[in-house]
Parts: sequence; structure tokens; C-alpha cells
Amino acid sequence: MDALPAPLIDNFGRRITYLRVSVTDRCDLRCRYCMNEAMTFLPRTAVMTLEEIAAIADAFIDRGVTRIRLTGGEPLVRRGVPDLARMIGRRIGDGLGELTLTTNGTRLADHAAALHDAGIRRINVSLDSRDPDRFRHITRTGDVSQVLQGIAAARAARLKIKINMVALKGFNADEIAPMLEWCAGECHDLSLIETMPLGQIADDRADRYLPLDQVKAQLEERYTLLPIAERTGGPARYYQVTELGVRIGFITPMSENFCAGCNRVRLTAAGELFLCLGAETKVDLRQAYREGGPAALDRALDHAMQIKPLRHDFAIARGAAPTLQRHMSVTGG
Repeated sequence: MDALPAPLIDNFGRRITYLRVSVTDRCDLRCRYCMNEAMTFLPRTAVMTLEEIAAIADAFIDRGVTRIRLTGGEPLVRRGVPDLARMIGRRIGDGLGELTLTTNGTRLADHAAALHDAGIRRINVSLDSRDPDRFRHITRTGDVSQVLQGIAAARAARLKIKINMVALKGFNADEIAPMLEWCAGECHDLSLIETMPLGQIADDRADRYLPLDQVKAQLEERYTLLPIAERTGGPARYYQVTELGVRIGFITPMSENFCAGCNRVRLTAAGELFLCLGAETKVDLRQAYREGGPAALDRALDHAMQIKPLRHDFAIARGAAPTLQRHMSVTGG
């Protein structure tokens, strides 16, 4: 009998069970905290084929990864992503427990049914404001009605939806409670996220950084937040909002480091495996797979576990350069 493939366990004893795959670094929005208005993206020749992504995903599943999330950039701007979802989704129940997707929602109306057919049952939609003018300001080009139509289509396709909202001081802090109440009415969960110092942007992130412990304290003046043990594979800490019957999650990379329990790695569209969102430590899986096939890919994964950092060292200070020059769209958050 063949020996079972070894699980992916790093030098700190953390078992890797969650893979985030950025299928493209391109996006049809230009959110101010994430990108510059003019961006240089990967040439298409540098991007892995869908078949290569699926083969690498298979290798991770064989090594114990049970959750895979498709991200971008905006994943749905890449042609064939529902086909990729089907390729990976065939492993659900055969090592893979769940396949999910994060999207800005602009193209969700066209793809929601196909994503469900591929095996996806849960998606995250990034939505920082439901106010049309604010939404256009933060995204530079976006139409919030397009996103809301996409969310409605996803709900009609029987996809469970979680709204991701980056909390921004002086911009959308006054919308957090209304967003929570809207989510409750629509049967969506809500996750709040602190802005992170990834990539050079025009704005000073210190002007918008809002620690989520402050937000939580303000929400607790209006609602009862009861901590719950349930997790969805990522770093969010969830609470049940008693009065609204909805869950809220807090993702706090800046104010409350959660690296001790990290179970995640991130694969870029170019095939680079980043071992930490807040570090440049990486392994080229595309090269390993192209040059040596599955055996070389396994060796590269073993090496990756040896070099995964203990933690990130994010910091936001007025006028300071970002912690990393790599933009969020490269690795999908």
C-alpha cells in the first residue's frame, strides 16, 4: 500500500489546511486603499494556465488542504474561472471540504449560477459602502448598483454571502452599523477588516486606519455581541449579534496579531506561493511543476514549510512607506 502524502506542517507546528489562489492580479475597480489609479499588471504570458492551477490545487489537497478560496484582483475578470472552479470542485468530498470565492461583485450577476453549479456554496463580496457617491469615490470607477445586482443574483443562485467591509476612519465608519443591519435583513454575515500597508498608494493609510477594537466597543453600545467558536478557515473572530440574529467577524491584522494560529498560504497567478501575506518569503511552484512535475512540486511544498515565517510585521505610521511594495491584488488578501 502506498504511503499517504505527508501533511503540510511548518516549523512552528502549524498545519496548513487553507489555500488562497489569486487567479489574476487584474481588477476592474481601483479601490484607493488597495491600488493606484494607474497599475501595471502581469503580462498574460506570465500567468499560469487554468489547468496548471488545478493541478497545483490537487497537490495541496493531497497534502491535507481542505479549503480553497479563489481570489484576485477580481477573479471573475479572468475568462474561464467557472471552468477552473469545476476542475477544483470535483475534489469536494475527495479531500477538499470547501471551495469558495471572493469577488467585488461587479460581474457576479453573470456568473453566480455557474459558480454554484461548479460546487461553490459560499462567497465573500467586498462592499465598503452602499452609498453610490462614496462607493464611486473609494473604487474610482465603480457603480454600487451593479454590485447589489450581483449580490441579488448570488442569493437567487443559492450562494451563501458574506460581506467584507474595510473599515476606514473618516470615510465609512458611520456606515458600519447600517451595513450590519442591512446584512441582517438580507441574511448575510458581515466581516470588518482593518486596512493593511501593502503596496504604495496615493493616500496615506494612517489617515484612514481604524482599529477594530474601537469599532467593536461602539457596536456594543447598541448591540449584544456574543463570541462564538465557529470559524470559516480564515482569521476572522466571529460574534453573534443577538438583537439582529446575524454574525459579525473582525479581521485585525494590525491591532491584534493572529499569526500563532495561521493555517494559510497564498498562490499567485504567476505560480508564486507566498507563505505570509506580510512577508516576501515565497516559492515558485509553477517553475517546479513545469520542470519536474508532481514530484518536484511536492519537494517545493516541503521547502515552503521550512521557510514559512512565524508572523507578519505590519505597521502603519503617518508618512511611512508601506511594509511591502507588493499590492494586495497580487495575493488576494
